Amino acid sequence: MRMSFEELKVGVLVKGPMLPEPIQIVLIQPVGSVVKIGGKGLYDKDKYYERILDEVQISQLQILPAHDVFDGDAERFRLGIEAIRLALAYEYDPYFSLSVAKVDPVPHQLEAVYNYILPLPRIRFLLADDAGAGKTIMAGLLLKELKFRGLTKRTLIVTPANLMFQWQRELWDKFKERFEILRGVDLRAAYGINPWLDKDQVITSIDWAKREEVKESLLRVRWDLIIVDEAHKLSAPDAEHPTERYKLARDILSENTDHLLFLTATPHKGDPEHFCLFLRLLDKDVYGDVKSLQDAINRSYAPFYLRRTKDAMVTFPDPVTGEVRKIFTKRIVKTVTFDLDEEEYEFYDILTKYVEVQSIRAAREDTPRARALGFTMALLQRRFASSIYAVRRTLERRHERLKKQLESLEAPPVFDEKELEELEELPEEEATKLLEKIEKASLPTDRESIRQELGELRELINFAKSLEKREIESKLTKLHKLLKDQNIFWGSENQTSNFYRTS
Repeated sequence: MRMSFEELKVGVLVKGPMLPEPIQIVLIQPVGSVVKIGGKGLYDKDKYYERILDEVQISQLQILPAHDVFDGDAERFRLGIEAIRLALAYEYDPYFSLSVAKVDPVPHQLEAVYNYILPLPRIRFLLADDAGAGKTIMAGLLLKELKFRGLTKRTLIVTPANLMFQWQRELWDKFKERFEILRGVDLRAAYGINPWLDKDQVITSIDWAKREEVKESLLRVRWDLIIVDEAHKLSAPDAEHPTERYKLARDILSENTDHLLFLTATPHKGDPEHFCLFLRLLDKDVYGDVKSLQDAINRSYAPFYLRRTKDAMVTFPDPVTGEVRKIFTKRIVKTVTFDLDEEEYEFYDILTKYVEVQSIRAAREDTPRARALGFTMALLQRRFASSIYAVRRTLERRHERLKKQLESLEAPPVFDEKELEELEELPEEEATKLLEKIEKASLPTDRESIRQELGELRELINFAKSLEKREIESKLTKLHKLLKDQNIFWGSENQTSNFYRTS
């Protein structure tokens, strides 16, 4: 039965294409030529929905009978009963999610989910296995088992921005779980409603969720399960200086869910106080002080976190021999030393003095420009560790920016140090833009300082070019010798060099 504007009344049950489920109307509020309606979900009594509808949309609503009728489709009824039967299957098969997931698990994954995490009455757990252990698979298995038991309906996954689509794809491919990604554009488009309430399975970015305007809407929402990937990024240096990420986890994520799972391969920085502060995000009472953490270490058992190295991860026993083999090959780590020759060391010495002078200037100012300069100088030293070419290109870019700055003396862009927290998670294009912004923010604004630095940079650039030229000539000599030894040498060494360059 289609509705007209006059039939819209409080207490009526309605359904329509713009509503996620049938609702019982409890609010009708005319707003000009449209009307705002609000109602409680028919299937989920805890849900409340509000929509602003025009006359055409109201005509698309259907009135439902106030009492149940038994004239439904018998085939659909049979399917419903079968769904209920399957929902109880976990009672008879403790590994039921494996039968509906496209995964081939290994022992350590089953052990973590079924021996450690699922038996907990309230999941507050840190899974800190080495990288490559398959933590996404373990999280997916846990999600399916909790859903089959009716313990989880609304799930939030918080992850670095560059991993959001990977999580979405793997959960669909392996577990047929459809998650929606929530970003800034979705929040801006959701005028008058809270998008977190409309979606039951959501993936979002750590650094987007920590923003004040996002936290305000997220604070009003409760979840059954929250999974945080790369959870070590939530750490804080100490209790007196919590980061924005730490405050997001402490004030919202930890408080607004029953079940909380942290995933990370690097949970500990060697500082028990720091690690204890991180674990308080899971349970502030159990990990109230370092003593409880030390007791767990002494017992070699902690009921709320688990870490296993790659050496401990093995396959199932061979059905014939009973032997197991390690999943990962043994890793051999060694330090390879190299020596700088006289000219390279001289360049390194001049570059280091340049960085030190600039860093001292930055330390004196204690301004956003000075902090940007300190970061730029640290980046410059990393480039030198990469190659002479990399550091030369970085020096040339700064030289060009300083020349433009000398002509215009523009005020540097505003640089917020909190932006650095997001650098590792940003896509490559956005990360490059942020680095350019930081480098521009580090430029001096007085002509004398600019001219002085330009002179220092010219000396460094010329030195770097001479080292590059020497390196090319050395390679050409080796190539010429190789061609000669292989009997494919022709012409003079200069001709071979020209051939090499044109090739």
